[in-house]
Amino acid sequence: MPFADADRRIENLKGLYPEKFLKDEDVFRHIRRGDRIFVGTGCGEPQHLIRAFMKYAWSNPRAIFDAELSHLLTLGLAPYSFERFRPNFRQNFFFIADTTREAINQGQADYSPVFLSQIPRLFRRRLITIDVAFIQVSPPGDNGSLSLGVSVDIIKEAIRHCPLVIAQVNAFMPFVHGDSLVDAEDVDFFVHCDEPLLEYENPAVDESMQRIGMNVSKIIPDNATIQVGYGKIPNAILSSLGNKRHLGVHTELLGSGIIELMERGVIDNTKKSIDTGRTVASLCLGTNDIFSSIHDNPKVCFMPIDYTNNPHIIAQHDHMVAINSALEVDLTGQATAESIGEMFYSGIGGHADFMRTVAHSSTGKTILALQSTARNGTVSRIVPYLSPGAGVTLNRGDIHYVVTEYGICYLHGKNIRERAMSLIAIAHPAFRPWLIEEAKKHNLIFKDQAFFPGDRGEYPEELETHRTTRTGLTILLRPIKISDEPLLKDFVYSLSDNSLYMRFLTTRAEIPHHDLQKLVVIDYTSHMAILAVLEHDDREEIIGVARYVIEDDVHRAVLAIAVRDNVQKKGVGTELLEYVTYLARKQGLLGFTGEALAENRPVMRMLSRFRERGFEVQRTISGGLLTLEITFRDAS
Repeated sequence: MPFADADRRIENLKGLYPEKFLKDEDVFRHIRRGDRIFVGTGCGEPQHLIRAFMKYAWSNPRAIFDAELSHLLTLGLAPYSFERFRPNFRQNFFFIADTTREAINQGQADYSPVFLSQIPRLFRRRLITIDVAFIQVSPPGDNGSLSLGVSVDIIKEAIRHCPLVIAQVNAFMPFVHGDSLVDAEDVDFFVHCDEPLLEYENPAVDESMQRIGMNVSKIIPDNATIQVGYGKIPNAILSSLGNKRHLGVHTELLGSGIIELMERGVIDNTKKSIDTGRTVASLCLGTNDIFSSIHDNPKVCFMPIDYTNNPHIIAQHDHMVAINSALEVDLTGQATAESIGEMFYSGIGGHADFMRTVAHSSTGKTILALQSTARNGTVSRIVPYLSPGAGVTLNRGDIHYVVTEYGICYLHGKNIRERAMSLIAIAHPAFRPWLIEEAKKHNLIFKDQAFFPGDRGEYPEELETHRTTRTGLTILLRPIKISDEPLLKDFVYSLSDNSLYMRFLTTRAEIPHHDLQKLVVIDYTSHMAILAVLEHDDREEIIGVARYVIEDDVHRAVLAIAVRDNVQKKGVGTELLEYVTYLARKQGLLGFTGEALAENRPVMRMLSRFRERGFEVQRTISGGLLTLEITFRDAS
């Protein structure tokens, strides 16, 4: 138990308020027919109180009739009641859990879709009325107040507008700092029962989720303040942030991953714009170890949901990163986290509160992280359009990044064609041909868009690597991908006439889609193009390209390299050359061939570097054109 002297504290409470400690049945006699009863949330659900109430309702069916039980999220109550207690009461949920999904979709219970931040306002305006509140509290703290512990969320506002508050006082409930305190004067009746809280175990994380976590970690900067949900993917993301520094947390839900990062010093909240030094949340889903960690912990602050999810509060955080998941995202950038077609599956929750607000922030990032497939790989979560009947939880303007186990795509500011190609690039390879054809059918991409199916077209993410040039320039070297057409077009048009002539033997001023996509959509088994990329905050800039195409008859590759004019002589070409040489040798090629103008001095320097490394270099010059052949040192 969190309190070492819980018994003494509870006995003192009973001594001060003996009239509030009655037998269970005497307490429940104050509930009238038709009352709307609010039940505490998640791990804070008052189990004994609910069991006693169910027993009373079963024994006194005429006393409890046509009542409504309202919940934000239930982990334990639902199985008791859907059929057995009809028509005594019906349940209404603001969020859908595994235990309630079937009943809601069968019409045995109700679901109220609403932004979490708006629920307290509905209580205040009495658009949702609460007649009775079943809550769970800790023993009194040193100041005499009780704490709502692991579940503050919407409870503070519910009891503020509720004429009858019944609280289970439980020595297992931690005393949590923040706006979690309840005055004993505001509780009408207490029911004392010490019992372990409901626990939420984090689901196991598989390899694909770990890859998602690693991808997300790449775009979360040090000093950021994060919001993250609960479940498998958020857990994988948090476990991948161990190398970050000075992270802060402002979120609706606190889980074990956040506590672990706090204990490791990764989350210290020292760089937060507001609530500096404190992890701010509204409820906790976790285990007894986590509950013990937050007990009387001044570094953890629990606030009502209309604070944690308030857009005005969220917007005050600099470098805020909102990380959420979804069931489906379509090629235009819409996502649903609520339903699979017509089937209600989850709920709006805090997605829109955080994602929409952070998307409007000048320094914020929104990240939608999801596995590329569902149902054991039989369906794609990236789809041409959302399934008919699906609720649009996040619209096309809410999402900056979409992340799967196959990569990262940035949607913000992109047109529909660019979005579609970026999302197809991170879809599961088995579904990319289908997505390409569907996107063509719906005019989302070019009708002649090329694509290599199977292994030939699967992006080799493992070849991504960072390098620092001899002049201190940090670049990302990565293979080209099907969504790079706009970036490559910008690169080609950035080259001076002289660079164009030296590289392409022409000063041609245009490069249409038909030609450009041949350079972007490649067969990775016979063709490799490595980009040198500068990574800016929310965009990439190509500053160099090295490309080789295998000549099957001689098992060599034709090599070509181009570097943007403003970064020439800064070591970019050297790094590209070193890397593509490594890749070609690893592939077992015998060497490179190529052509260039005899006056191309960078090519001459490149040949010198090959000779210095002991490679055999042969060259011939005819009509001002240099033909070269490079044989790798270890070639047989």
